[in-house]
Amino acid sequence: MVEHQDETRAAYDGVVELYASLFANRLETRPFARAMIGTFAELVRGTGNLRAADVGCGPGHLTAMLHDLGLDAFGLDLSPAMIDHARRALPELRFDEARMETLPVEDGTLGGVLAHYSMIHTPPEELPALLAEQVRVLAPGGLLLVSFFATDGPEPVRFDHKVTPAYSWPVDRFAELLAGAGLVTFARLLHDPASERGFLDAHLLARLT
Repeated sequence: MVEHQDETRAAYDGVVELYASLFANRLETRPFARAMIGTFAELVRGTGNLRAADVGCGPGHLTAMLHDLGLDAFGLDLSPAMIDHARRALPELRFDEARMETLPVEDGTLGGVLAHYSMIHTPPEELPALLAEQVRVLAPGGLLLVSFFATDGPEPVRFDHKVTPAYSWPVDRFAELLAGAGLVTFARLLHDPASERGFLDAHLLARLT
């Protein structure tokens, strides 16, 4: 796990300014993703627990969106350069460097976790451990919104992401992993690709029972 994470961290450290400029207003042209994040925020508010982690926050644009939607949101990311950028751009919000398998969050304290394309670089055999860690930090009734590239085939597909290698997933297989972690998927959104890669975009909204 450490080796591929070190590669991912180094790759994102090297593209911070370009990545931030490309994604600062990305959701303005991504209505489906924007709608799912809005629904996620509304449901987290409904739990009464407003604490939410943007896991794999990058330059912090979605952390800010969650904050604007009424959540006590903070961002976590593997890349120290991304965290430095987020802190400079959004000094009013909290950002911390963290690995996804060891989140610096107390057990059962969050109303929500957002994982927006932040697990796509994780090899399939390591994904259950990351999901278990996200379940650990969620309070009962807490929500996870995970977005990823989807494939129609039966198995995850490794592909050459522009930053570092990534994986697309069959939606049903990913939902099974969520169930195995103790989460109930109650909403799915699958839509045509927003990029030239050709993979479908998938969003799964799940609740910890």
